[in-house]
Amino acid sequence: MIRLISMNELGILSGDPVRPHIEKTSVGKQIYVLDDMSAVICICYCTQIPITEEELEKYKDDSGSIAVAYTVWSHKKGAGRTIVNELLALMKAKKDVEKLVTLSPLTEMAKKFHIRNGATLVSKSDTCQNFEYNLS
Repeated sequence: MIRLISMNELGILSGDPVRPHIEKTSVGKQIYVLDDMSAVICICYCTQIPITEEELEKYKDDSGSIAVAYTVWSHKKGAGRTIVNELLALMKAKKDVEKLVTLSPLTEMAKKFHIRNGATLVSKSDTCQNFEYNLS
């Protein structure tokens, strides 16, 4: 089961292999974990789809209708897929979220992961790629 991380669990964020340099507890951001802490996913609510890390910070807003998953990692086989699927279900239930997209690194691993999980590549910049998950 997916849930928001508690304050006393924030130490797990030091293990982020994707974007350890991004502040994860600022305005518009949420951190979700699986109950057994085997996977973590960080999202940022934005007013526009960011195509760079700089735009992620520029467009972040507590009232943004675009949920942007900008880092995900797991410690157990299959846990990454599980947390993405549970986040998708959670975002589908939120009436104020219009889109769920990623801000993914330009790696084949990220591409295969999101395509295998049902996302569609919607844009690619010099530093990042965006995949969109269907909320309908």
